[in-house]
Amino acid sequence: MKLSIRDIHLPLRHPFTISLGTTTLQHNLIITLEHEGVEGYGEAASSHAWHLYTPGSMRASLEEARSLIEGGGFTTPEELWHRVLPVLGENRFALCGLDQAAHDLWGKLQGAPVWKLWGLTLDKLPLSDYTIGIDTIEKMVTKMKEFDGWPIYKIKLGTDDDLAIVRELRRHTDAIFRIDANTAWTAEQTLANAPEMKALGVEFFEQPLLRDDWEGMKRVKESCVLPVIADESCQTEGDVARCAGVFDGINIKLTKAGGLTPALGMIREARERGLKVMVGCMTESSVGISAIAQLLPLLDYVDMDGAVLISKDVATGVRLEKGRVVFPEVNGNGVEMLEI
Repeated sequence: MKLSIRDIHLPLRHPFTISLGTTTLQHNLIITLEHEGVEGYGEAASSHAWHLYTPGSMRASLEEARSLIEGGGFTTPEELWHRVLPVLGENRFALCGLDQAAHDLWGKLQGAPVWKLWGLTLDKLPLSDYTIGIDTIEKMVTKMKEFDGWPIYKIKLGTDDDLAIVRELRRHTDAIFRIDANTAWTAEQTLANAPEMKALGVEFFEQPLLRDDWEGMKRVKESCVLPVIADESCQTEGDVARCAGVFDGINIKLTKAGGLTPALGMIREARERGLKVMVGCMTESSVGISAIAQLLPLLDYVDMDGAVLISKDVATGVRLEKGRVVFPEVNGNGVEMLEI
C-alpha cells in the first residue's frame, strides 16, 4: 500500500466569519491510499481555531506514520486506525484524513459503498442545513437569498446584534433555523435569547458556552426552552459521557474525532446515553463531505455544506440539492478526483 499527500487550496464563495475568526481560503490536505491500482481518498482539514493542526504539522505527522501505513495492508479500516493511533493519536486532524482514505479504499476494493458495507440503507436521511457566517445583517440576508429554498439554515452568531439578525432573517424565509454561537455566549445570554429565538423558529442552539463551562451548561440544560447541542465540548470518544445530562445532543466533527472509525463509536455511546446525534463539517471539499455522508442513516441532524461554501471543488462525490443529499453510483465514499 502506498501513501501520498497533496496540498489543496479551496477559495470560499464569501469570507466566512464565526465568533473565532474569518476564513477566505481554506488550505487542506488530500490523503491518498493506493493498493494494486485502486485509490482511496481522504481529506485532512486545517482550522484557524486549531493552531496545532496546520497543513505542515499534519503532513509531518503522516510522514512519521508512513512506515506503519505502508508496511502492512488492512482487512478493515478500523485495523489501520488502531495500528497508527500510537503515532497519530495526538493529531486527530491528520488521522481523520487517513481514516477517510482507508474507508474509501476499503469500499472500492469490496465493490460497494461504505454505508452498504456497514449494513445501512438510505431510506430515511436527515436534510443538511446551509450555514450563514457572521456579517452585516444586510449581507447575511443576501447570503441566505443566494441559496434560497433550503429547508434549514445554520446561523453563526456571537455579535451585539444577535437577536436583530435572527429577526431580520426570519422576515425572508419560513425555513428552520439553527443557531451556532461557537462559545461566544454566557449562560445568562443563552437563557435570555432562547424564548424569542424559539418563537422565531430556531430548532436548537449549538455550543453557546465555552468548552469547559460545565457548570454554566448545567444551568442552561435545566432552564433553556431550546435543546442545546455540544460541539467544542465533544471532540473525541472520551467527551461523550461528560456531555450526557449536560447537553441534549452532540455534534461530531470527523476532523476532531479522528475519522469515521471513532465517530461510529461516539454515535453508539451517544444513543446509549439518550443523546441526539449530529455530524458537522469543517470547510471541506467533496472528499471530506462524502465521508460524512456515509454516516447519514445513523443521524438526527447533519451539517455537511462545506463543499457548497467553496467556489471551486477538487472532486465529485456526494452532493447537496437544497439540503437533500444525493449519492453517486460510486463505491467507497463515492469520491472521484477532478483534474486540477
